[in-house]
Amino acid sequence: MEKFNALQEIVTERRSIKPAVFNGKKIEDHEIRQLLELAHWAPTHGFTEPWRFVVYSGKAVVQFCHRHADLYRQGTLPDKFNAGKYEKQKHNGDKASHVIIAFMQRGDNSNITQLEEICATAAAMQNILLGAEALGIAALWSTGGMVMHGVMKTWLGLREEDIVIGLVYLGYTDEPLKPGRRVPVEAKTTWIDELK
Repeated sequence: MEKFNALQEIVTERRSIKPAVFNGKKIEDHEIRQLLELAHWAPTHGFTEPWRFVVYSGKAVVQFCHRHADLYRQGTLPDKFNAGKYEKQKHNGDKASHVIIAFMQRGDNSNITQLEEICATAAAMQNILLGAEALGIAALWSTGGMVMHGVMKTWLGLREEDIVIGLVYLGYTDEPLKPGRRVPVEAKTTWIDELK
């Protein structure tokens, strides 16, 4: 019960924290390695372990965010371009300590579906987020900007069958926690105790 209570506290206190409210304090690289080690223990069908990570730290955080913004500008039609979105992407790294890109590297076992590989990679990312909460690190899993577009995949040198799952911005914040879930679990659950 003690383990469950500790896990429950970590899970229910985890929040998505936007990089704009990070305070600029740096995370030790060994803590990032601890988070990646947690990711490594995600469930994986057939032990394919499809998750892959690119970690940006130091000056590379701001440089990556500038490149990401440039990818958005280059990959967006002029009538769809949003200057505010561009500026947000450009400055997401100003106070972030690290940025992790997570992607699913598709294996060659045709018995393992693409969806299973995506889910495994998403589970690995959730492990990172829960580990960050346990260490007092603010985190945001982002799919904004060009993350879900082919231009990001090309920029990263990924294959067609690989899929970018998201970015994780990591840092620290002084902001208080916002409220959690608003809809109770009962409204999202159907219990069946006997099939007819």
